[in-house]
Amino acid sequence: MTEVNLTRDHSDLSDGRLARRYFAKFQRITRHLTRVAAVMQQERDYSKAEMAVLTRYLSGLSYTFQALATKYLMTGRMQGMGAGEMTIDRNESGFPVLAELLRMANDASQAENHLRNMPTTEALKDDMVRQIVGDLSIPTKLQFALSQRLYYEELLKGELFWASNDPEALWQGNIGEDRREFLVHWATWDNQVNLPVIYLMTLEDSGRTALPKDSRRWPGVQHHLMAQALNGLKLVTIAKGFDEDFDDLHPKRLRRIHIGPMYSSAFTRQRGPIREVLEKARASVGDDWALAWTVEDLESEKVLQEKSGWFSTVDREVFKLDPFSGKGVDTGATRTKRAIIMPERPFQVLDDMRPAGFANVEKFVVSGKGRVLRYR
Repeated sequence: MTEVNLTRDHSDLSDGRLARRYFAKFQRITRHLTRVAAVMQQERDYSKAEMAVLTRYLSGLSYTFQALATKYLMTGRMQGMGAGEMTIDRNESGFPVLAELLRMANDASQAENHLRNMPTTEALKDDMVRQIVGDLSIPTKLQFALSQRLYYEELLKGELFWASNDPEALWQGNIGEDRREFLVHWATWDNQVNLPVIYLMTLEDSGRTALPKDSRRWPGVQHHLMAQALNGLKLVTIAKGFDEDFDDLHPKRLRRIHIGPMYSSAFTRQRGPIREVLEKARASVGDDWALAWTVEDLESEKVLQEKSGWFSTVDREVFKLDPFSGKGVDTGATRTKRAIIMPERPFQVLDDMRPAGFANVEKFVVSGKGRVLRYR
């Protein structure tokens, strides 16, 4: 039953015009995301260090879409000669499926070999000109070869958002003689929801050797965090497990940022008010979308001493769950903040309709001129 549902929710972008429209849409969206993040920093939602990390992941997301757009540039033009079609998740995602990211990672590992055996960009362009002038025909195969060369060149540039982006630790300063603070971050393309998810953890390190330089602890920490980077796990479950597994690492704050879903009448199935909003907006091709941005936030409330062995004790964090929503235990977070990013026309319709459930959702309204307005 699950396989049938997944197949129904996934769709191949087999029409070339539609595929190019899809990538143009995400090119605009990813460009807006860094501007929205900058507004969040102005409102002190993130520190400078956190904003630098977040901007890096958002830029990587933009590079990933740029690489995929190049890979599938000839979709619909090759008439079954191997150009391929990208698969997206139409249900509560709007993003490419995880398999696309995994194939891209595999392609990156072999990019140098492919480029070594391919004609240069200049040679391909010269051949294209000769075919156009000499044979009076469209050099479709050469265009495809050039698109693939440019794709592999994009992969070699690096800095993309991959299916798995391993943890890194950034030193934030010393709290005392025997305690340091680190910002640990990692990200995944979650296979349960087909969305990019970013994790930010602020922790205190009371070990003898600084965490990133500790060959005994750091590999285990990286493995542990990636194994727990699952959308189905509550933040409190992840944080408590980490706290219990590493006696000299003390997680003080953990945030999980979900980028998406992306909603668009042309590419996704909508349910609820957002469907009516997009239909009534009748926005132009580049502005017929809305993107969700959700942040789960878990904070340590206090520290308890727990006996460890016969003669020693260790610190254990007690995490604060939201006491007001009545759902703190269910969500496993101190708070959850929901936002939606959309162009001006869909926002006008949303503001006029004022549908139930959107009162507590922050709205970031973006324009083609780069302006971002925030409404609560």
